Amino acid sequence: MAIEISQEEVFAFHDGGKVGVALRKPLATQKDLCLAYTPGVAQAVKAIAKEPKKAFDLSAKRNLVAVVSDGTAILGLGDLGAAASIPVMEGKAALFKAFAGVDAWPVPVAHCRKDGADTGKTDPQRVIEVCRAIAPMYGGINLEDIAAPACFEIERVLDEELDIPVFHDDQWGTAVITVAGLINYATIAKRALGDLRVVINGAGAAGIRIADMCKAAGVKDLTMCDSKGVIRADRTDLTEHKRRHAVTTDKRTLQEALAGAHVFIGVSAAGVLSGDDVRAMADFPAIFAMANPDPEIDPATVAEALAGRPYVMATGRSDYPNQINNVLGFPFLFRGALDVRARTINTEMKVAASQALAALAREPVPAEVQALYPTEQLAFGPNYIIPKAFDKRLYATVSYAVAEAAVKSGAAPADTDLAAVKARLEAGL
Repeated sequence: MAIEISQEEVFAFHDGGKVGVALRKPLATQKDLCLAYTPGVAQAVKAIAKEPKKAFDLSAKRNLVAVVSDGTAILGLGDLGAAASIPVMEGKAALFKAFAGVDAWPVPVAHCRKDGADTGKTDPQRVIEVCRAIAPMYGGINLEDIAAPACFEIERVLDEELDIPVFHDDQWGTAVITVAGLINYATIAKRALGDLRVVINGAGAAGIRIADMCKAAGVKDLTMCDSKGVIRADRTDLTEHKRRHAVTTDKRTLQEALAGAHVFIGVSAAGVLSGDDVRAMADFPAIFAMANPDPEIDPATVAEALAGRPYVMATGRSDYPNQINNVLGFPFLFRGALDVRARTINTEMKVAASQALAALAREPVPAEVQALYPTEQLAFGPNYIIPKAFDKRLYATVSYAVAEAAVKSGAAPADTDLAAVKARLEAGL
């Protein structure tokens, strides 16, 4: 059942904002004041000036993430400007703290326009320059709600130039969770990832990165579609990122591509699939219909079309089983990266997060988690392929998988004490 909320409740919840500053050290005596500010602070200043890496030890940097947006692609609402992005960025910061103990702060980046307007096409260079300028304070940068294709360039340049993780959640967050679901679908259907025929509808930032992640995880047969149909190698209108996933085929439409496919992954628009389309898929199909707020096909339509046949259904909504929810990913990707002082969040770390999520869903669900979802039976199977967001085991399990992958892949110092990292994570928030 959907949770009903009124505008009055929303405005009351947002009144005064959702995040603030909490002191980590006492400030109650004269000595506290001397330690926090002058004269004691000068010693910390000189230490960092002599050895910049000490900023991780002598400031909030090691546990602080900037949530950066120019407001050009806010949720499904579009370009509404930097100021309008603030409630979403505050929400992201709140999720970082609540789920992974990561301190995060909104950084809305307005366009510099003579007419004073706060909206318009993304200026990649401006976002890059702002992030460069603020990087000394932060242990990581989470890019958010920045329109494609500019978001690709912004993440690429910053990831290459900065020595801290830069992660665009709209690109990678959905991809990490989707691949976790795909791994478990393959397990249930007794199919190898390399044997799956996957069709992705939607070739924006999320669709492109889902394709990248699927291939990194082992998928070999993947067809992408955009608003003009199948992304074929003979098309002349493809962007650089679409061309990487172009295929040689006679198929032209989504429906033609979907015939006989094992998996549909949608990050596109409501109502693009019909019951006949899913009936034309292979036996025991998976339908990941993640358009929000209304999926590419309603779960009730799928249930009617595939009555009597096994299938897996996932959406982006919380009122259906198997929600592909980014909060299962980004807090723990950053938690793991920060804990080993990784300089990037690479493919190995993302795949490790997907695998850890998939493995956790195969474990028995604690009673306290089941109690939060009284209308669902949380046991591994077609209706439970993804862990729930309030499963506290995510914190240690996924974060450590990311941390371990960072060290093993060379994204973090080789001499990192992983046993100590694991112990801290298992001790809890």
